[in-house]
Amino acid sequence: MDDRYNDIEENEDGSLYEHFRFKADPGQKIIRIDKFLTDRLEGTSRNRVQQAAEAGSILVNGETVKSNYKVKPLDTISIVLDYPKREFELIPENIPLDVVYENDELMVVNKPAGLVVHPGHGNYSGTLVNAMAYRFKDLPMFNADDPRPGLVHRIDKDTSGLLVVAKTERAKSNLALQFFEKTTQRSYQALVWGVPKEPEGTVEGNIGRSLKNRQVYTVFPEGDFGKHAVTHYKVLEDFGYVSLVECRLETGRTHQIRVHMKYIGHPLFNDSTYGGDVILRGTTFTKYKQFVQNCFTLCPRQALHAKSLGFFHPVTKEKMFFESELASDMQQLVEKWRGYVASR
Repeated sequence: MDDRYNDIEENEDGSLYEHFRFKADPGQKIIRIDKFLTDRLEGTSRNRVQQAAEAGSILVNGETVKSNYKVKPLDTISIVLDYPKREFELIPENIPLDVVYENDELMVVNKPAGLVVHPGHGNYSGTLVNAMAYRFKDLPMFNADDPRPGLVHRIDKDTSGLLVVAKTERAKSNLALQFFEKTTQRSYQALVWGVPKEPEGTVEGNIGRSLKNRQVYTVFPEGDFGKHAVTHYKVLEDFGYVSLVECRLETGRTHQIRVHMKYIGHPLFNDSTYGGDVILRGTTFTKYKQFVQNCFTLCPRQALHAKSLGFFHPVTKEKMFFESELASDMQQLVEKWRGYVASR
């Protein structure tokens, strides 16, 4: 099975979901699969079927095929997508978005911390996808049955920063392929506890759901579980107790930076899921404890920002690159640590 969608952040567990299945008759005449499916899927154009094949969504006997594949007797044909069959109604909502760039094919958004990217797990409204559904409702590509229209990657609810969204089927397919083939550029800035011994380094280790607590992710060093993940880091500023680091993603696993930094002993500052919301470095003085508590209050989430994003335009192939300023709460947090260290 084509695992193109297993490498994008918006996929919680890397699963693909079967939406349709057909079994070719014993007497089936040899026919192109795009024609076969167009005849059987009501309201679906041949072009849409071809785009689905290009995106790796059409399987025959468990293997991906191109749109010119010839269906044979007794073939099992499946259409798989990266979201389950409709579980809820996607309601378009007029939610203001900080749009950094937009053209006919795509949109780049600077997501604030606290905004959930896609509906699910109790967040069925007020998400980025609800906002996109409102903006895209008149576009030909918009599909009310797809709870993630245009989404090709994801950043966590409490992570701020840049996200690219597709506005056409060809853009969605092409951008998804770029993330899969690791030709995109993504860098984050994070405030972490402590200072890594090496000013630059690479963290490599399979990431998957913890076997003890399915709500969190962990590193499996031996590679028996989880999926391959690589994060490159560089220390930008050393504050003694904490440090500002740049993290570049080579893969896009769920919670990757948060999990990898914890794995090397430097959890993200105020990351409650991975143990960064307590004092892990520093003195026992009351004044210091109060300072850290004030920092937690100032930036009440994991200190992580998706700072830059680069990719090729899905149609023109032009190299596109975007950068964003640190979110205000994280910027103030960094300035507060600078001031504390300078006054010592």
